[in-house]
Amino acid sequence: MSRDLSPRRKLGPAIFHKTESQDRLIEELQDRLGVAKEEQEELKSQDDWLTEGVVITARPQGEEQNGGQQVEKFMAQGKAGGGGSPPSTTPKPGSQLDTMLGSLQSDLNKLGVATVAKGVCGACKKPIAGQVVTAMGKTWHPEHFVCTHCQEEIGSRNFFERDGQPYCEKDYHNLFSPRCYYCNGPILDKVVTALDRTWHPEHFFCAQCGVFFGPEGFHEKDGKAYCRKDYFDMFAPKCGGCARAILENYISALNTLWHPECFVCRECFTPFINGSFFEHDGQPYCEVHYHERRGSLCSGCQKPITGRCITAMGKKFHPEHFVCAFCLKQLNKGTFKEQNDKPYCQNCFLKLFC
Repeated sequence: MSRDLSPRRKLGPAIFHKTESQDRLIEELQDRLGVAKEEQEELKSQDDWLTEGVVITARPQGEEQNGGQQVEKFMAQGKAGGGGSPPSTTPKPGSQLDTMLGSLQSDLNKLGVATVAKGVCGACKKPIAGQVVTAMGKTWHPEHFVCTHCQEEIGSRNFFERDGQPYCEKDYHNLFSPRCYYCNGPILDKVVTALDRTWHPEHFFCAQCGVFFGPEGFHEKDGKAYCRKDYFDMFAPKCGGCARAILENYISALNTLWHPECFVCRECFTPFINGSFFEHDGQPYCEVHYHERRGSLCSGCQKPITGRCITAMGKKFHPEHFVCAFCLKQLNKGTFKEQNDKPYCQNCFLKLFC
């Protein structure tokens, strides 16, 4: 490698203000071009005003038959208190890495050094010379592969694609995942769809008791889900006998619904034969207890009085059952004597008590 001893200002150096990421790129180029670090120290600039940068020159070598070019690399560093005059313009602070890469590639091409890009960035449409991210069928500069919503660099994190745009996991779920009707949070895994809504499985439970639904499923009322027990307890018709919910078969009578086993005489709890019953005060009774409640049972035979009756001593009798308690002869209403709550004819009363 030859060294140019002519003043550097006449060479028209390409000077770049470096950043930390540019330093890494320069080191990578040094390794590929075979430039040793010792050469950098030997090629320090003597000009005071030059800032640290990269100078790339090409000098043909007579010994080479193919007319190739030799690339030399120099590091120029300004010295404090030098005699040279600094340039009048102030260098721009921290130029973008992609600008540096594009300029560096252009200079290398002018010098005859072939550079091969790793691809074209899907965001800035410029060649990629350093690290590359491959995603969604495209290549990207790492700093340009960002979440469409929050603009944070995705890096090696998981991401989601929607309409050809990348989203970080958090923003994708917040923007596009279904929402739980109970907590309004995004649903990331399993989902329950019911009542035209979506739910976290752990948030879909009975609105009354909070129990999770089993194999029997749920019942809906006014947009809310209930377990079978609470639904029937709260909303099913109630039996007129036991006041519990009616779930299956029922009997409709007296403007009320009844469990079949509850529709019996309210006094003796005997089922009604052929469904025939008597009503008193809104309750069903058998014939005997119906007349008993109404006071229409014969005090003599304890059977209902359906025709003529005799009322005496605060009781009712079939005419044929109103008899003397001693001789058992039929009595007329006005021709009997009462003793110890029993009726007697005139003759028996005189014989027994007079």
